[in-house]
Amino acid sequence: MPVSPPSTSAPSAQVVPPSAEPHGSAPVEQYAPVETGPRRWWILVILALTQLLVVLDGTIVNIALPQAQVELGLTDTQRQWVVTAYALAFGALLLLGGRVADYWGRKRTYLLGMVGFGVASLLAGLARNGTELVAMRGLQGVFAALLAPAALALLTVSFPHGRQRNTAFAVFGSVAGVGAAVGLVLGGALTEFADWRWCLWVNVPVVVVALVAGQLLIRESKAEGDNRYDVLGTVVVVLGLGSLVYGFTLAEHSWAAPETVACLAAGVVLLALFVWIESRVAQPLLPLRVLTDRVRAGAFLLQAIFGALMIGALLYLALHLQIVMGLSPLQAGLGTLPMTIMTLVLAPVVTQLLARFGPRPLMIGGPLVAAVALVYLSRITVEGSYAVEVLPALLVLGAGMALVLVPLQNVALSGVEPHDAGAASATVNASMQIGGSIGLSVFTTLYVGAVAGAVVTDEASQLSAFVDGYSAAFVATAVTLVVGAVLAAVLIRGPRERLLPQGGQVGVHLG
Repeated sequence: MPVSPPSTSAPSAQVVPPSAEPHGSAPVEQYAPVETGPRRWWILVILALTQLLVVLDGTIVNIALPQAQVELGLTDTQRQWVVTAYALAFGALLLLGGRVADYWGRKRTYLLGMVGFGVASLLAGLARNGTELVAMRGLQGVFAALLAPAALALLTVSFPHGRQRNTAFAVFGSVAGVGAAVGLVLGGALTEFADWRWCLWVNVPVVVVALVAGQLLIRESKAEGDNRYDVLGTVVVVLGLGSLVYGFTLAEHSWAAPETVACLAAGVVLLALFVWIESRVAQPLLPLRVLTDRVRAGAFLLQAIFGALMIGALLYLALHLQIVMGLSPLQAGLGTLPMTIMTLVLAPVVTQLLARFGPRPLMIGGPLVAAVALVYLSRITVEGSYAVEVLPALLVLGAGMALVLVPLQNVALSGVEPHDAGAASATVNASMQIGGSIGLSVFTTLYVGAVAGAVVTDEASQLSAFVDGYSAAFVATAVTLVVGAVLAAVLIRGPRERLLPQGGQVGVHLG
């Protein structure tokens, strides 16, 4: 699976000072002791492990899904929601999680998030049916939305400035960068040599170690200021996104069915209500000025589209590798690595291109390159080989991802006022999770429709029907990427200084 942007879960550490308030007003640190000596480096180890845990859990179950589906009798819709529930809860609650950490206490929020994440992981591994598994995956996402921004804020407080800060965030970002790939390989190994449930239980010992170390090493810090929470806005946006995603899921049966139309309409109305609420409350969950800037809006939309690619479409590649090509779970996990490797290898080259040409041509070309890869991937067959039908597409896709992901966060944060930096950065990362949730629900609808329309008489025709479904998802992703290129061309415009803030300084974030 691909490399995701720096923190799939939290505001970008390199632009958010310890006192930056992501919701409008700048708070003052009530107490934020700066660590010195070796203690801070042990804190870095624990927080980097936390980031790995959160990012890894977004992909580790993908390889395990075929076995989980057979054992629990999951429908294709339930299989989709095992991934969607985590991403949707994570993305929708991320901004609130950052605010809770600032005002309730970062250490306290971190420890609570860690306990909840561990318990949800344990219960998910004990699931007896699809409903229980999906519910616990959603609960994992809820606690990840507390855990991730708290960990990032604690890192910011522990390394407030200087060369050591740069080193700390480089380590933190690198760990996040390999997290998705590690998740696929580890998930494959655990599924093949142990049991798919260990893809969830593996979190528990990590949580125990992080809890003990966090309690001993981390000191509390919090911010003073207006600590009111936008509870109404949070409830409305979660219900709105949930209704929208569920409506797309229902569409696999009929787009015209009353329940489908009702859910989609309710989702649109609730999201419109969320915008109205945010324009009225004193401390909004998401200040609308963050969204109304044309350049940032383009970056957010592009991030959502790439979320649909990374979380949505590439799940079907993992299924194709195992179900149709007959690869073992570990082989399937290793089979996705060329894409990640290509992205990492090209990142320094793209950084140089970014400094020379600016982000606009890269962010237009990247989606088009990725779309070509998806069109090629849509030509898969039942008899095709990995080397011919899959590997070339993964290499091209990795190149397209590098072109977009290297400049994306810089562009998303261009022109952001310091007190909005946290909200803008968190919105970028939430956009990926939400885009992935919506994308996966749409692609599943297309997949189910393609499979249902096939004539199945034997095992060969069944595999052919699966391939038709996967191809439909890949083609839809390619079309979406082309739309993303058009949006980038229209929205991402302006002087170089506007598109690359801080004097054109380029921050390469692949984690």
